[in-house]
Amino acid sequence: METRLLSAQSPGDLDEAAALLRSGGLVAFPTETVYGLGGLALEPLAVRAIYAAKGRPMTNPLIVHVLGEREARPLCARWPLEAMQLASRFWPGPLTLVLPRTDIVPDEVTGGGPTVAVRAPSHPAARALLDRVGAPLAAPSANRAEHVSPTTAAHVLRDLNGRIDAVVDGGRCPVGIESTVLALGEGPPRLLRAGAIPRSDLEEMLGDIETGPARPADAAPSPGMQRRHYAPAARVRIAPAAALESVVRELGSSGPVGVLAMSTEAIAGASAVHRLASDAAGYARDLYAALRDLEDRGCSAIAVEAVPDDPAWDAIRDRLARAAA
Repeated sequence: METRLLSAQSPGDLDEAAALLRSGGLVAFPTETVYGLGGLALEPLAVRAIYAAKGRPMTNPLIVHVLGEREARPLCARWPLEAMQLASRFWPGPLTLVLPRTDIVPDEVTGGGPTVAVRAPSHPAARALLDRVGAPLAAPSANRAEHVSPTTAAHVLRDLNGRIDAVVDGGRCPVGIESTVLALGEGPPRLLRAGAIPRSDLEEMLGDIETGPARPADAAPSPGMQRRHYAPAARVRIAPAAALESVVRELGSSGPVGVLAMSTEAIAGASAVHRLASDAAGYARDLYAALRDLEDRGCSAIAVEAVPDDPAWDAIRDRLARAAA
């Protein structure tokens, strides 16, 4: 299969991408968070093709992308007041809601579970595709399973070239990490995955929310809950700034070591260093690109300066911990 590179700025290219999707093909496209690998959410064969292209276990559910609440409601058996309020405030945007599913949602989308994850992306290219296709799109991150999520079209091609039909190039994703995932079931709201929308913003509207699945033995209700995820091929070690040089020396016995740091001090022994922003939003925007760059430079290990222990950094700490697992 030849993977076509299409432009988000070309209406003709967007028409071609939509036609590929309507015919059951797979097209990667930019969202505000990361690039997603899209396929028709209500067509089991298209959804199975997503899993096959990524090498993703079919027990790991997918997020269904829609234009808004009107398109989400037919997928959900319940749409409580909280869902209406959250969608009104945060959609389109990086918030995924997990709700009881209806019968039209295939088991392939939900990992066989009783709930479906839905969100309305805000990226203009994603919305243009959804409008042209006229149907919900299942779209996990457009990378090989467990690898670092892609934030450019080049990242997608590095992982999936020849495995999918096309990539719509919309430039660098502006947020850079995945959506926040919130479950609205029978009990209190539950944060299943920290993400681009801080927990504090949700609690302003809902009051206190709980964390994690209600019953750990249940089928995974959300993507991104695996212990190891968002990970480069290189070994990842997290350390305080003062310990980075000693960690680099320790890791350097087995090959080149890259560093992700916020501090500006020189780090002896590092083969490559990425200096990331000291604010959470700026750090998130460049995190995955930096991890991929160090991997591409042949680093066998990456030492990461520990980020602040502050709620604004919850999602970033989560991604780094899973990358280092």
